[in-house]
Amino acid sequence: MVEKLKPDWAGADLLSHVVNLLIQTKPLYQLMKLQARRIMIDTAEKKGVAWRKNYQTLENGSAKSLLAPMTNSAIAYPDYYQVPFHAYEQGNLCWQAALEAPSATYAIALRVWKNESLTWEEAHDRLRGCFHQAIAAYLPDRLEKVLDIGCSVGISTLTLHRYLQKRQTEPIQTIGLDLSPYMLSVAKVLDEKQEIAEWVHGNAEKTDFADNSFDLVAIQFLLHELPQLPSSQIFREVKRILRPDGILAIVDNNPASPVIQGLPPALFLLMKSTEPWSDEYYTFDLEGEIQRVGLDYKSTVASDPRHRTLVAVKSTAD
Repeated sequence: MVEKLKPDWAGADLLSHVVNLLIQTKPLYQLMKLQARRIMIDTAEKKGVAWRKNYQTLENGSAKSLLAPMTNSAIAYPDYYQVPFHAYEQGNLCWQAALEAPSATYAIALRVWKNESLTWEEAHDRLRGCFHQAIAAYLPDRLEKVLDIGCSVGISTLTLHRYLQKRQTEPIQTIGLDLSPYMLSVAKVLDEKQEIAEWVHGNAEKTDFADNSFDLVAIQFLLHELPQLPSSQIFREVKRILRPDGILAIVDNNPASPVIQGLPPALFLLMKSTEPWSDEYYTFDLEGEIQRVGLDYKSTVASDPRHRTLVAVKSTAD
């Protein structure tokens, strides 16, 4: 059997065209957006994620006082980043998105193994562990500096840092980079033990990091949120800031996943209504683009039922 490269509900297929027309119908779009949000919250709370309580705890904490010092006033937000996203009219540039992001992250892990009786802690540990296992064979014995691009509220950054730090005795300097100062303010609060060296408000398409700075750059669950052009620019920037033999590790939705391809209409309608760049992501040749920018592509594996992990390396000749 030939593996399908993408779902029928994405790209230029007829079904995708019909879905997009439905999403562009404003009353229906508003209904789908509310339903998508309701499903996420219900999934989380049924499995013990205290969505509303977590929100209140963060809202009453110190995150809001960190916004000003976390914000880089020189940042110019790209147009693609200023559209409604994940059922938030202001996308990631608002407090509601940032304060709900930790609970939403745990809910996503639960949906990967929705037919198994897992706690949210078990599901989240398995989700991160699948990624770590997929990149383990490519990791050197010693890392000095790691970057997590699109780190959001830092859950991906912290779990990756802890995994890598357990592999060696020498300290690792890990940095989280994101375009939302709201997300970064929450990340700084969640980083209670100050394990992460720095939380940086910046655009991954053009960072302020020096050439040849990092041993490992991770991009976790970000690319499906982007158009193809900025993704390509991020790959070019990663090549610049990676050290020779440095590793690029990507984990994201797997267009070839039978689970994603087999989503019932109600669910893929809801997903596309809150993910405005789905068509671009699911038709993007990530492996080909990684090679076109000059990185040495190594592998793609289905690291869990919904996601794939890609690994590439910067050649020592660069």
